[in-house]
Amino acid sequence: MITIDLLISFVLVLIMFGIGMSLTLRAIQEVFLKPKALLVSLTSQMVLLPIIAFTICFNFDLPLYIQIGLILLIASPGGTTAGFITYLFNGNVALSIVLTSINSILTIFSIPIIVNLALTIFYGKANEFHLPFFATMREIFIVTLLPVSIGIIIRQTKEKVALLLEKFTKPVSIVLLGIVFLLKFIGTESETGISKQEVKDIIPYAILLNIVCLLVGYLIAVVFKLGVKNKITISTESAVHNTTIAFLVAGSLLHQPDFGKVALVYAMFSFWTAVFFSWIIFRQNRNQSNNS
Repeated sequence: MITIDLLISFVLVLIMFGIGMSLTLRAIQEVFLKPKALLVSLTSQMVLLPIIAFTICFNFDLPLYIQIGLILLIASPGGTTAGFITYLFNGNVALSIVLTSINSILTIFSIPIIVNLALTIFYGKANEFHLPFFATMREIFIVTLLPVSIGIIIRQTKEKVALLLEKFTKPVSIVLLGIVFLLKFIGTESETGISKQEVKDIIPYAILLNIVCLLVGYLIAVVFKLGVKNKITISTESAVHNTTIAFLVAGSLLHQPDFGKVALVYAMFSFWTAVFFSWIIFRQNRNQSNNS
């Protein structure tokens, strides 16, 4: 598992480096100078999505481990791969990077609150825990901020080199990401001991949550008239979560690895559903542009 995790981290660093070379400092500044999309998306992820997860739990007769697992999953920040999907389909990459970074910091404090609320409601008692602040900050810096910053610097100083390298990093990243996803699933499946029956029990609700998250992100962008690029970004950020955080909280902090099984099942398909959903938006917008 350690070797697989290191490989995944390496691939994510490569992806973030490639994404950085597609960005400019101006694009990052625009996210903060015109913060409407950022504020809307953060509010949706921190408030609206947990409400949706709780609603699903209240309206279905679910085993405890699925209830807590759904809440833990939705409380986890957006995954780094959300930025990659946004990058693939020409979404607002700068917004995605900023969202992932800020959301990861905020969830250090919000995950204990949201998960303990779920434990109190469904389990009858809370479990005092906290996420390791410095370890989380280190991961954000190494996997996201540092490679993106290096990519931006290269883009600013050696634009031709950046554009050339970007052509290679995108296809290579797609292949490597597919490989490590498979390895991660196999390794995590072995570690959690999830059964076929548990997968069958979890998957309808995991898919339901995933679809609702994609649609809510899209509709939020529509309602607030944030444009097609932000439709892709916000829907993807809403639906692709950092399942590693969910595994950490379930196993190492709550000592209840069963709670992480929902995240495992969710990780099986959430990347691909987000890719398909983003492709639909991208294609629809391209067709509209061609007809206008």
